[in-house]
Amino acid sequence: MGVEEELLLVADDGAPSPSAQAVLDTAEEAHGPLENEFMEEQLETATPPTRSLTELADALRAGRRGAQEAAAGQGARVAALGTSPLAFTGTTVSKLRYMRARAEFGITAWEQLTNGCHVHVSVSDDAEGVAVLDRIGPWLAPLLAISTNSPFWQGQPTGYESFRSQVWSRWPTAGPTRLFGTPEAYHAAVEAIVATGTVLDQAMVYFDARLSARYPTVEIRVADVCLDPDTATLLAALSRGLVETAARDAASGVAAPDVHPEILRTAHWRAGRSGLDGDLVDPRTWRPAPAHDVVGALVEHVKEALADAGDLDAVTDLLGALWSRGSGAARQRAWYAGADGDLGQVAVRAADELLS
Repeated sequence: MGVEEELLLVADDGAPSPSAQAVLDTAEEAHGPLENEFMEEQLETATPPTRSLTELADALRAGRRGAQEAAAGQGARVAALGTSPLAFTGTTVSKLRYMRARAEFGITAWEQLTNGCHVHVSVSDDAEGVAVLDRIGPWLAPLLAISTNSPFWQGQPTGYESFRSQVWSRWPTAGPTRLFGTPEAYHAAVEAIVATGTVLDQAMVYFDARLSARYPTVEIRVADVCLDPDTATLLAALSRGLVETAARDAASGVAAPDVHPEILRTAHWRAGRSGLDGDLVDPRTWRPAPAHDVVGALVEHVKEALADAGDLDAVTDLLGALWSRGSGAARQRAWYAGADGDLGQVAVRAADELLS
């Protein structure tokens, strides 16, 4: 498995800093793999593939540390925030594809200063990958709830734990998918979407989970970037557990649950609104249930795979710590209250705790 994290570049006052290209131009090999994202106010890091959860946790911290050190050379800081707490006017990276997207998609692109966490889990081939995609959909909303880390948008509290998920849902291809059954059906669906001329290319097919175009992996894309690396590690472990459980179910002939995309979309919205602080939609019943119960059901669903990977004890500890300290969104709101409503200080505090 491997993890890609999108991170926010901020100035000393917490305002988004359009300095990504300057950071990349001066970054050194020791800073690790750093890339552009859509906006100049963002950097992306990526861990190497790893089997060990401990190695992954170390790689996540190393990636954040490298980004932090590279940004400091340009007078910027790095914060793991799903959205900027302060209002912004985003600066699109000067690459042809991004500029085409800006022209084609209007405000959807102009305001796309959002940061997600993408978890890649290896699969043996496209057939196994599609079998996994067909089976993990009901459990993706709880993953979003665990990651929620974007309660502010354009200088305002939103009432959402993940407003990033709301902004991201503007893209025409974002969201849950139907059952595909075969790789041929999956690839035909992607090709049909591109053939409409609505998106630029296959890379703009932004399903909640998809087959990676670059790696032999399933890419789970629902999460906010996590405020701290421990939550990102927990997210990755649960994602791998989901993929492994789905692959085993498929190999054993367990039928994929035929849940309509509109129900999955509703569950996803609920997770972004409530996070860990209210009810979620329980995939066992499709009725509301406390977030603690639904996340517990997720862990139970993947327990065997976690145990076989040696991850169960770590997940138990990481999840206990998350319940104790609260989600990224809850912590941001607490900082906001403690700073007398100074949203810049929320971003500064997040930068201070990048490696915590």
